[in-house]
Amino acid sequence: MVPLSTQKASSSVPPSSYNSPRPRWMHDVFLNFHGEDTRKSFTDHLYTALEKKGIIAFKDDEKLERGKYISQELLKAIRESMYAIPIISKNYASSRWCLTELAQIVECMRETGLTVLPVFYHVDPSELRNQTGAFAEAFARHEVDPNIDMEKMQTWRVALKEVGNISGWHFHLRYESTIVQEIIKRILQGLSRNFSTLSKDLVGIESHVEEMMNILGIGSDDVRFIGIHGMAGVGKTTLAEVIYDRISYQFEASSFIACIREETRNRGLVSLQKQLLSKIFMERAINIWDDREGMNMIRNRLCYKKVFLVLDDVDREEHLTALAGSHDWFGPGSRIILTSKDNHLLKRHGVNDIYKVNELNNDEALQLFSLAAFKKPYPEENYVDLSKGFVKYAQGLPLALKVLGSSLFGRGTNAWKGAWDQLKVKPNKGMLDILQVGFDGLEDLQKKLFLDIACFFNGEVLDNILMDILESFGYYPYLNIDILMEKCLITISSKRLRMHDLLQKMGEEIIYDESPEEPGRRSRLWHYKDVLHVLTNNTGTDVIEGIVLNLPNQNEERFSVRAFSKMKKLRILKIRNTSFVNMSFSNLRDKLFNLHWHSDPLRFMPTHGLRVLEWSGYPSKSLSNSFQADNLVELRFPCSHIKQLWKGIRSFGSLKRLDLSGSQNLLKTPDFTGVPSLETLDLEGCSSLSKVHKSIGVLKRLRRLNLHACKHLKSFPNEISLESLEHFYLSDCSRFEKFPDIVGNMTSLRLLYLDGTAIKELPPSFKSLCSLSILSLHNCKKLLKFPSVICSLSSLKILDVSDCLALGGIQDMNREGYLEQLYEGGTAIKLTKFFAVPELGSNDAYSTQEMFMTNDDSIGAFYIGFDDRVYYIRSLNHEESNLQTKGYDVENNCLNPKLMYGSSLGAEIPEWFNSRSFGSHVTLQIHPNLDNNSKWKGYYHFTFYEVDDEVENSDPRNFKGSHPDEGQFVEFVYHFETNEGPLKESLVLRAPKDHPSVGLLGFGLYLPVEWFLEQSNNLDRWSYVGASVKTSSSNMKVKECGARLLYQHPHSELYNTFFPHIGSKLEIRHHLCCCLEMGSHIVVPYRF
Repeated sequence: MVPLSTQKASSSVPPSSYNSPRPRWMHDVFLNFHGEDTRKSFTDHLYTALEKKGIIAFKDDEKLERGKYISQELLKAIRESMYAIPIISKNYASSRWCLTELAQIVECMRETGLTVLPVFYHVDPSELRNQTGAFAEAFARHEVDPNIDMEKMQTWRVALKEVGNISGWHFHLRYESTIVQEIIKRILQGLSRNFSTLSKDLVGIESHVEEMMNILGIGSDDVRFIGIHGMAGVGKTTLAEVIYDRISYQFEASSFIACIREETRNRGLVSLQKQLLSKIFMERAINIWDDREGMNMIRNRLCYKKVFLVLDDVDREEHLTALAGSHDWFGPGSRIILTSKDNHLLKRHGVNDIYKVNELNNDEALQLFSLAAFKKPYPEENYVDLSKGFVKYAQGLPLALKVLGSSLFGRGTNAWKGAWDQLKVKPNKGMLDILQVGFDGLEDLQKKLFLDIACFFNGEVLDNILMDILESFGYYPYLNIDILMEKCLITISSKRLRMHDLLQKMGEEIIYDESPEEPGRRSRLWHYKDVLHVLTNNTGTDVIEGIVLNLPNQNEERFSVRAFSKMKKLRILKIRNTSFVNMSFSNLRDKLFNLHWHSDPLRFMPTHGLRVLEWSGYPSKSLSNSFQADNLVELRFPCSHIKQLWKGIRSFGSLKRLDLSGSQNLLKTPDFTGVPSLETLDLEGCSSLSKVHKSIGVLKRLRRLNLHACKHLKSFPNEISLESLEHFYLSDCSRFEKFPDIVGNMTSLRLLYLDGTAIKELPPSFKSLCSLSILSLHNCKKLLKFPSVICSLSSLKILDVSDCLALGGIQDMNREGYLEQLYEGGTAIKLTKFFAVPELGSNDAYSTQEMFMTNDDSIGAFYIGFDDRVYYIRSLNHEESNLQTKGYDVENNCLNPKLMYGSSLGAEIPEWFNSRSFGSHVTLQIHPNLDNNSKWKGYYHFTFYEVDDEVENSDPRNFKGSHPDEGQFVEFVYHFETNEGPLKESLVLRAPKDHPSVGLLGFGLYLPVEWFLEQSNNLDRWSYVGASVKTSSSNMKVKECGARLLYQHPHSELYNTFFPHIGSKLEIRHHLCCCLEMGSHIVVPYRF
């Protein structure tokens, strides 16, 4: 959606911001009438009513300029009108000018499509057709007039006869006012249809208009306030304008008040109140002395009227209080649209619904950019790659796409390349000024929080510890993060803080402007060259509050240890190495950026204000005794040279997260007595670590303990009582032999990984872990027998004992719980009393396992390998059942399902989907010369959705299942449309309400062409397929969709493409792909 590029045809109460050229006509209506008969009666009433509705009407006795040749000016006015209303009265035919105008009207009706709406004012249409009565008498006089030739008179007769055959309004026992209102309504309907054609030039508008029309519910008698919400420049006003143009004619009165935030500042609220009433009642002189009087006047004069009101860009409560105080200000059937960047403001005012306007998808963004840059919907041949770069930079923001495209119009490729280079250094000021409007409206604390997110925390996981960090800055994040979200300045996606790229650039520019010449006098530093300048030249000052240094590879620099000494207000220091990405700990040490310090780099650092310290490859062997940071919340030294972090007891009373992962020289953990607030301890990959200090037992707030791949760790303190511990990782500790005894309360533990350890048994106290839901003993080769204590774990849902080669025999799982996933491949174990869970074959990483509930209760589950073979199907009562599905091709031993469904964790729609879109709607173009001739076989649709509920964070490799109890499912409803209209049948998928612990959940849907043939027999005429997805749950939001046509039946290679395997040998995998023939098209996956 973009700002309007084409203005509406008439001034039907137009927004004051409209500035685009008008269409080819100059007048909406041309009035043709006999002056003596109707000038002071019906014609005057009609003209006044047209004017009040903002319809431009031409009336010859007022519009013609003196001195002009009257007939030519009149004929020109007729040609430049959209509608003509001949008011045929008793003496009409006696006027040569009336008849001459009528002949011209009929000629334009034939040649230019002028719409003629006749009014028969106390005459019968048959008198015109037969030319009898007063019309016969008038023509008798014309016949004897020597100044009128017979040819002209014949055109008059033909015109009268033709108009007499047009359906119009006949005055016969009817009130004039009723006829006037009917005429007004008819004209406004026509103008609205014309406005709708103009919106076709607005990229991506139609799907938004359709959703808004559903929300508005035009036709019901209730009063509705509807909010339109979104970030600056996303198209809120555009959407409101298009809606206004299309439906305002359906109301008794309407008004569009644009740019309220700015206009209030310039003119005040009273002026806007006068504007509102003036537009609705077409009264120029509205006397209001103060806003309180204005409020009373609006309420009193509109409470019985069905009105349509748009209040654009409201950002304060007083705007709404003064202009649309409450629902009872307006009559039945009224609709009030409010556009705002502030979601909370809309909610506080009691709106009935809020529509969020999202950014354009990639295809729409390229089209809009091309319209601005090339005046056509696609880029020119030599500019395709350059165009895609600018489109990616704009991140789907219509404002940015138009500004960038317009600035490049008519320029050569060298100028484009120069503009790109300049943009990377200095963003476009015009864009940033508009985006900064939202920032300027924040309070000081909110501004500081926004700038910290823009410079330091964009993309960070918003967990409890980050909230504690922000709380330690005095930001009150539980309130102010909500406010930033409500004002569309940030979002939370997949539990991470997110900010639009251009908003981030705007924030960075604000910091840059603090001191353009000297980085050392800026409050926040993140650019590599700026940080290097400050540390190398020792130009740091007490203005600096935070530094993030992302180090490139293969560089070597030397700094003074006094580089930090002047930074008295330093809160955040992060030194990271970009070579860490996608690299194992064993390879990192050889790739570390070479930072050379004359001595301990933290020796002179002011630490009183320090809250976050992260240093990849920290060079010292321990923290110096002089380093005292009582307020430190997060300490991260991944891949450091630390051997022992500190000796004795050190006080870090506020420390919540300690990360020494990959520190391969670390020999033992420190004494934790002085860190009682610690919640996360990460020692993964500390391959030399052999001892965990017994003081770990004092960490009563510890929630996550990661000792993965500590290969020299043999044991833990003999007893543990970590009452808050939720996630415990000991996997790949290959020398770890004995799990400690559990004393006290450890009922919070939910996830325990003991993969690849050397344990032989589990202690009896293990049964006290009553909340443990995931236990992995994969590849525990010394585990001699199945631990009986597992049978006592009432909450256990997922168990992995695969590749425990010594395990065997039959075990009794007689317990009250319900084991949902079992991995026991590579063992001889057999389990009994497993409820409805089928026997799950081997631990093959390339197999697909899924249980379905269907309308046929006898079918419980089946297993499909990636070789497309159906291995078994089993009923819920454990009785074997044959596979009964027409989708199974026995001859070719493969599935051709009527519907295929699967899910996957991931971050984005794969590029394999050639049409991708943000939001719940995606349109796939079908090219007649390519797609139809190729006879496509099916349609792929992929949907990513996000759950707004707070979901407990566990290891991202795990998928947590759900038992299909009543109310445990959410419906996904797919609506399809084409250029031939909507398809007859929607598609409904039902999925469990339980979700992956982190990340987006992707739904994949394959529909063969046969499914579409059941809906329509006109596939060859399709030019596009559009799909929209809605959910039945308010806490789920569709984030992104993708679509693609398929030209062959699905096979195993396509499974790997469509549902990429994201597992590894160590993880408990979730399902990938499932196929089923369903007559009702309702598929219910049941995860086990």
